[in-house]
Amino acid sequence: MENFIVSARKYRPTTFDMVVGQSSLVTTLKNAIESKKIAHAYLFCGPRGVGKTTTARILAKAINCTDTTSSEPCNKCESCIAFNEGRSYNIHELDAASNNSVENIRELVDQVRIPPQMGSYSVYIIDEVHMLSQAAFNAFLKTLEEPPSYAIFILATTEKNKILPTILSRCQVYDFNRISVNDTVNHLKSIAEKEGITAEEDALNVIAVKSDGGMRDALSTFDQVVSFCGKNITYKDVVENLNILDYDYYFNLTQTCFEMQIPSALVLINEILSKGFEVGNIISGLLEHARDLLVCKNPETAMLLNVGAGIREKYLKQAEIIPQDFLLDTLELCNQAEFEYKQSKNKRLLLELLIIRMCQLMDVKKKSKFLRKRNNKSAILPFFTVSTVAPAPKPQQTQTATPPAAKKAEPTPPTPKKTTIINGDNKSKLGKLLLARNNNADDNNEQNLNLRNNTFTPEQLGSSWLSFSKRIPDLPDIHYIFNKEPEINGTEIKVIVTSSIVEHKLQENMTLLKQHLCNDVKNDYINVVIELDKSAVSSLTLTPKEKARLMNEKNPHLMTMFKEWKLKLY
Repeated sequence: MENFIVSARKYRPTTFDMVVGQSSLVTTLKNAIESKKIAHAYLFCGPRGVGKTTTARILAKAINCTDTTSSEPCNKCESCIAFNEGRSYNIHELDAASNNSVENIRELVDQVRIPPQMGSYSVYIIDEVHMLSQAAFNAFLKTLEEPPSYAIFILATTEKNKILPTILSRCQVYDFNRISVNDTVNHLKSIAEKEGITAEEDALNVIAVKSDGGMRDALSTFDQVVSFCGKNITYKDVVENLNILDYDYYFNLTQTCFEMQIPSALVLINEILSKGFEVGNIISGLLEHARDLLVCKNPETAMLLNVGAGIREKYLKQAEIIPQDFLLDTLELCNQAEFEYKQSKNKRLLLELLIIRMCQLMDVKKKSKFLRKRNNKSAILPFFTVSTVAPAPKPQQTQTATPPAAKKAEPTPPTPKKTTIINGDNKSKLGKLLLARNNNADDNNEQNLNLRNNTFTPEQLGSSWLSFSKRIPDLPDIHYIFNKEPEINGTEIKVIVTSSIVEHKLQENMTLLKQHLCNDVKNDYINVVIELDKSAVSSLTLTPKEKARLMNEKNPHLMTMFKEWKLKLY
């Protein structure tokens, strides 16, 4: 049986030109060799599998190569051949992960004193150098700063942040980048051609994306896929073998939500979950899909899309259909769901609620568009609830709201703007109204909504106002507001608050509050206005000293009592 060599070793670069995705860094090293300005210490940093150790080996061969006509190692001279065969005494490799003690560094320092047997330099490649202990780093400092003229150190690490500043200052630091998807796909194509394998570009693109910028990971995945597919690699087989959710699911799911087809979307989610995919991965995939569609909206940002040519066309096509507002709201919903994922006990329900909300986005957008047409301003609306200005009802024989008898008669104020509350019970009325607007019908069609306009007294409205406090979470300030009688003017309730916290809490519960009031008095024209009195000082914002000062101003004898009884107020 013939020995199999994995692609990561078989096609490991042996020259600078073969290094993938690090062109600027490689050019700098080649120029340093040609100009004979070689530093005594290098530090190669970057993610795993991007070519740090490989580049270090190529650099070590190049500076000892006897062929001085090029900055590339010739791989033909005795020095290059000895290194390729693993018998070179000029190039030494040390794994700091298993040799991280002071004794190991002392042995290295003793070895540095021996001049090279062949060539000009003794090169010491220390991999995973961040694994050295604190004492080992300190023992290495002097030698690293002032090595012999023939000694060169090349340190490699994936965690630059763990390297001591004293080590960094003694080295030339080179930061390796993640290898782009296009570079990875092109390299995999060349390897597939050499191996006599036919591969779809979309299939190689999936491998490149999964490798996350690491060529070693990409080549390992490539070998795995070849074992599964044989000599013909297809996109479908790669997705199946690597257990990756097909792009088509995200395209179909986004289109279904955009068309507000909740049942179809839930069935599609069930199909995805039945294949064993995790809820967290689906949410992350939706978030990334919405981001990719968003960057395709503009030709300048389309270059940020790291997918193959075939899938890119699908993204561009769907990006033309899906509006930008929908994508932005989807990003916000998915980001919130991803944040709540770890705390959620029913993760499937969390995903289904996310899909339902996505399906409702366009419905809300249509309602908002209708409101902007009526009010000439935009509004952010909760699901299934729309507030819109309706024409004032015709004057009734019975007065809608009578001022209290104790107050003096005042001139009748102009009829206030009234608010139509459309909830789940009369949702169909909104559909009729939107249909009438789309058909450019006359405003009189609003009469077909049959909105309730029963008469009521201020006492009835005030009683309904007080009863609502039982429906919100316990918050003393909120209950204090509900216990106060608001200003009632016709169908408008005006509430003055002295705290932004209370104002925010009321705004959060505004939809439920309006529905509660409308249902109690059977009048759909109730409107609630909240005003923040910034001049008033809420006791919640006062310090204990300030409270004591205010109490003393009201009752000067209070402080005398505290002093006589030796009490502490704060």
